[in-house]
Amino acid sequence: MAASGVEATRRIVADGDGDGRTRVIALTTFDTDVVSALRAGAVGFLLKDVTSEGLADAVRRAVDGEPVMAPSVLARLMDHFAARPPRPPAPPAGVADLSERELEVLTRISAGLSNGEIAAEMVISMATVKTHVRHILAKLDVRDRAQAIVVAHEAGLRHGAR
Repeated sequence: MAASGVEATRRIVADGDGDGRTRVIALTTFDTDVVSALRAGAVGFLLKDVTSEGLADAVRRAVDGEPVMAPSVLARLMDHFAARPPRPPAPPAGVADLSERELEVLTRISAGLSNGEIAAEMVISMATVKTHVRHILAKLDVRDRAQAIVVAHEAGLRHGAR
């Protein structure tokens, strides 16, 4: 029996190489079930009309640990989170363990900034950004930036908000 894309993603991630480097980019005709795919471990979500150059770029970005998202999928994801009623301020596990600087980096990650953009905006080195990202992923107990973005949104972290 065939597994759903979400279940297949979950299995691929679980059966991965064991060091958290297995990456899954969901490729589909419809921009549905984005949140479930990300929760299952996908690092991105593209529509099947993506160009070969766009797909190659997405794979390179995924290998580098960056999330990849088709613009229409990102818009749908943002609408999903914007439409959710506010939650009580209980942050997801691990968020309370983040330092102030790590929270600043996480909010920028959740806004879609790359490591280079974060480094430039915060006036820190790329190596420092990578160290913060590594610590954030460990403290949140997530595999990659895509899952960290979900946690940031669940925690109500917004770039530019104080």
